[in-house]
Parts: sequence; structure tokens; C-alpha cells
Amino acid sequence: MNPKNTIKAPFFEIGPKSYLYGQDIIDLAVAADQASEKYGVDIIFTTPIVSIADVKRATKNIHVFAPHMDPLRPGRGLAEILPESLAAAGAEGVMLNHVEKQVSVSVLKETIARAEEVGLTTIVCADSSVEATMIANLHPDIIVAEPSELVGTGHAVDASYVEAAVSAVRSVDPDIMVLVAAGISNGNDVYNMIRSGADATGTSSAVCKAEDRAAMVDEMISAVRRAWDERHN
Repeated sequence: MNPKNTIKAPFFEIGPKSYLYGQDIIDLAVAADQASEKYGVDIIFTTPIVSIADVKRATKNIHVFAPHMDPLRPGRGLAEILPESLAAAGAEGVMLNHVEKQVSVSVLKETIARAEEVGLTTIVCADSSVEATMIANLHPDIIVAEPSELVGTGHAVDASYVEAAVSAVRSVDPDIMVLVAAGISNGNDVYNMIRSGADATGTSSAVCKAEDRAAMVDEMISAVRRAWDERHN
């Protein structure tokens, strides 16, 4: 595990993708920052790359992540995403292999290694227990287990999927944290994911499309706290 990874369970990931931009990104990041402090829950905020520096300046508690990067080194590579540039902008980590930005196994392996070189925490997506097991052998810091067919549908996985995903990853590397998501719509979904054994869960559309985004963030982060405390008491 990356020694610079400071994220602790339970945690939550918010990824605006391209639902939001500009000031709306900053406002959501500030709401997440406040909820993180209020409930004592770490939050990964996977912001669009162009907003990394602005989000970092506007917050103090959340972990600012980039949604992708390339394994190149300083030099040629027009329009590719240089790992060093993410770190310089204030990113603490990077998400890799999301269903909307998948990469080959060989590229993923190289990119995880580059992230480690520049001190970026890695959160890597897998759409099945089989893929999660394969990715666990690359030893990222966090694995996101989410069936691609449920992403953005509002239909969450059940407890058996959570248990299988966590078990699959931990059988390879017990130090990898496991985030189980896809279809997370409300605080109840969040509660069920954490209560079923996940270290974390997360959302994109449910928060970004909410009438009151800050209220939805508060609802979800409070559910993380409640479920984790009940699980461990």
C-alpha cells in the first residue's frame, strides 16, 4: 500500500464526472468538506481535472482525486495527463479504470506504478469479483467493486455482492480497502453497503442530480457514520 495514503475507513467517494462544472463543482466540494468534518468520515472527491487546484484551495478536509491519468513521463505527450502535473495541482490520488475510462491490464499496471512514484493514492475500478481479484494482484490502495450495468441506474447491489467482493479482494491482499458502489441513490443505500461489510461506498448522479446537493451529501455521509458505528459496536 502507498505509504502516503492517509485515507481511513469508513470513507465515501463523490465523483461529479461531467454532470457539473465551474462553481457548481466548488460548491459541492465545500459541502463535502463540511460533511467530512461534521461526521468524521473521510471523503474522496474525484473532481474534473481542470478543477483540481480550485477544489484544493477551497477545502481542508476532503481528499482531492483526479478521474484519470496516463503513465507517461515528462516530455512529449500532447493532451495526455502527466502524473507529476496532478500532484503539482494538489491532487492526492487518482481514479483508474472506471467503466467510462477503461484501460488495458498492462497500462493499468504501469499507471499504478507511476502513481506510486509520484505519491498519488490509487483507487481502481472493477466490474466483477473476477476483475477485482485480478486487480488486487496489482496492489492498488483501494478497489471499487461496482457492476458496470448498475452504474447510474439507481439500483444498488445486495449484501451478498458486497460480501463476495470484499472477500475476493482480501483473499489476495488484506491491506486493500474495498469500496462497493453502483446505483447508490440515498442514505439507505449507503447504510446498507457499509453495514454489509464495505469499507466505503460512493455516488455520482444521485448527488449531482439532487435538488439540494448539500442535503444529499449530508444524508449519505451521516449514513456512513451510523452504519460503521453500528457495525463496530
